[in-house]
Amino acid sequence: MTDTVAEAAEARGGDEPALTDGIHLVVDALKLNRVETIYGVVGIPITDLARLAQASGIRYIGFRHESDAAHAAAAAGFLTQRAGICLTVSAPGFLNGLVGLANATTNCFPMVQISGSSERHIVDLQRGDYEEMDQLSVARQLCKAAYRVSRAEDIGRGIARAIRTAVSGRPGGVYLDIPAAVLGEVIDKDKGAKSLWEVVDPAPKQIPDAAAVDRAIELLAGAQRPLIVLGKGAAYARADDAVRQFVESSGIPYVPMSMAKGLLPDDHPQSVATARSLALKQADVVLLVGARLNWLLGHGDAPQWNPDAKFIQVDIAANEMDSNQPIAAPLVGDIGSVMDALVERTKPGQIAAPSGWRDALAEKSAANVAKMAKRLEAAKTAEPMKFLGALQAIRDVYAEHPDVYLVNEGANALDLTRNTIPMSVPRHRLDSGTWGVMGIGMGYAIAAAVETGQPVIAIEGDSAFGFSAMEAEVIARYDLPVITLVLNNSGVYRGDEASPSGDPAPTYLSARHDVLMQAFGGTGYQATTPDQVSEMLRKALAEGKPALIDCIIDPADGSESGNIGHLNPKGLTGKK
Repeated sequence: MTDTVAEAAEARGGDEPALTDGIHLVVDALKLNRVETIYGVVGIPITDLARLAQASGIRYIGFRHESDAAHAAAAAGFLTQRAGICLTVSAPGFLNGLVGLANATTNCFPMVQISGSSERHIVDLQRGDYEEMDQLSVARQLCKAAYRVSRAEDIGRGIARAIRTAVSGRPGGVYLDIPAAVLGEVIDKDKGAKSLWEVVDPAPKQIPDAAAVDRAIELLAGAQRPLIVLGKGAAYARADDAVRQFVESSGIPYVPMSMAKGLLPDDHPQSVATARSLALKQADVVLLVGARLNWLLGHGDAPQWNPDAKFIQVDIAANEMDSNQPIAAPLVGDIGSVMDALVERTKPGQIAAPSGWRDALAEKSAANVAKMAKRLEAAKTAEPMKFLGALQAIRDVYAEHPDVYLVNEGANALDLTRNTIPMSVPRHRLDSGTWGVMGIGMGYAIAAAVETGQPVIAIEGDSAFGFSAMEAEVIARYDLPVITLVLNNSGVYRGDEASPSGDPAPTYLSARHDVLMQAFGGTGYQATTPDQVSEMLRKALAEGKPALIDCIIDPADGSESGNIGHLNPKGLTGKK
């Protein structure tokens, strides 16, 4: 019971009605909507809310920084299809949480950030209140929707609206502002209970138009070089059986985006991930399933794509169509319903991928695999250890534990891991996503461990790890089975850049990450060879405890900005 409710209880007589307050109503509304976990950082005015949630059976995971808590809530949304909940204090804490909220919206992950805020009558007149800020106006620019609760009796309504908005249609981040005065407001308990409700069918199916489905089938049936691109939206949709059935029955080659890896096993005979460039450049009809023609797919532009390619796009949001290229056959609906309709309405043998197209892709794939094999072989014995040497060791151990979740971020660490470590289980790879954000690592890893109860391997670049490294303490404090491997080449991109002054070069870093983990009570290892990486990773997985392996990588290994160095400006100071 909060102090406000306790004081009111003492003051009333025996015949007075029972009371509740805003804090209790928030917790009751979350429980009514089956919220099981809150990620956050406590402080004025939400500390008692976190205490009450924990006492009421909701698991509270306390972070060191709000952006990491928000990233965890976003990952929870992706993994569960329910809105992940992040709880922050006002003003600075609210702003920190917005990083994860905006990233969740960009990645189409459902989450709700609930923040306390200062008194409205002071904020609106800009009188200089504690942590004064018009948080609602700021949040509106960065998320799917933003709401404010101004009366305790509206808390149930606000939470219901936030949850439905986050998960319905195209999922995204929602901000819910609850001023301190509302959290402390005392009202009649029965009135409060009646103001709460459970959201019914928050993400109903959206069935595609039959004529639109037939149009798409006709385009694919007439294609000479058809291609399917699977995005993370396809993984989120949990339409695994329908996706597999359509891919296999049509025989069309497919390319998985990074978080769609494992939707079908990476060694599937129709996967042409290792011939991606050729597939995109020559495909004449392309089916996009939960993937957008954004920068990750070159906006659909030539020369990366065939300039005459026709696109079929599956998306729940009609306004996504034509955002970069003309969409010849828009399929508006939820991915499960659309894929079911494609399977049902395609006649046996109606769609086929010509053998010449499949053979050309297979030939290119074999050549690229052979080229990569030479790089991998050279990296096995290289001294100092290379990225690919460490990653081969991780790959071989990971193959023994395919159900382990994999979190991945960095520049070179992200690019090389994606190409080196195959996935065979859907929704088991979480990475930097659409924005390419660094700092998601520990938040995503914590959420994966909490929401699934399974072990997690986080493969981090040393620069990327630094953004959320303090959350290793959270991993140790909650005794989560997260093993972090830091690919440590002592720099942002690489650590051998010469300095033009007496200070370290802008890209230079220096840290003993294993010692950091030991300070928090976890197990810290340092590995300098691939064999040591294998040995330490196997041991850590067997123990199932918080651990970190600092993999010492050649400082000269790595490239500027990884695979996207071409995005750097080419002015007079640009690196040649």
